[in-house]
Amino acid sequence: MSVFSDFKNGIGNENPTFRLLIGMCPVLATSLAITNGIGMGIAATFVLVGSNVIVSLLRSFIPPKIRIPCFVVVIASFVTIVDLVMAAFTPGLHKVLGIFIPLIVVNCIILARAEAFASKNPVVNSLADGLGMGLGFTLALTLLSAIRELVGTGTILAAPDFGFAGIHIFNKDLAPVMMLLPPGAFITLGLLIGLINTLTRRKA
Repeated sequence: MSVFSDFKNGIGNENPTFRLLIGMCPVLATSLAITNGIGMGIAATFVLVGSNVIVSLLRSFIPPKIRIPCFVVVIASFVTIVDLVMAAFTPGLHKVLGIFIPLIVVNCIILARAEAFASKNPVVNSLADGLGMGLGFTLALTLLSAIRELVGTGTILAAPDFGFAGIHIFNKDLAPVMMLLPPGAFITLGLLIGLINTLTRRKA
């Protein structure tokens, strides 16, 4: 498969959120605002690309019996970098995302790509796969966050860390609070997946 095919698979046909339905915990828990979605997506993308490249480079040297612990050590190193950088430069966002940043270490998407792809493919293909999966995850998280933020608060693009109060669309008193709760996340995600499946079938 070509490098471009490896890249676009993560965005479309094998999108981790809308097609593979993996890594759902951070998707449902952190999608309250667009800034949360973009922040979580960038963090996961950085870890995906970095861990895929390192695992691919070391794949000939890692004994098969201890490959998973080795993968976790590599992934944890990149997660630590993300955690410390986010805490230093965007403390508000770091506080909101909370435990879900350290939990990237055991995120199904990242472990699955290290095991199923990076450990069996060259570096360039693994980099493209990590970048595509990361962008697909970021786009899905941002779309879900945008809908929940707008419908649940009446405001969109609020970014307190950058001093931006957001764009006010309608009165907050009219916004259904349920959109900011777990049921709102499940309903929105289900509707988006249903819409994407319908559009995909029509196109096919």
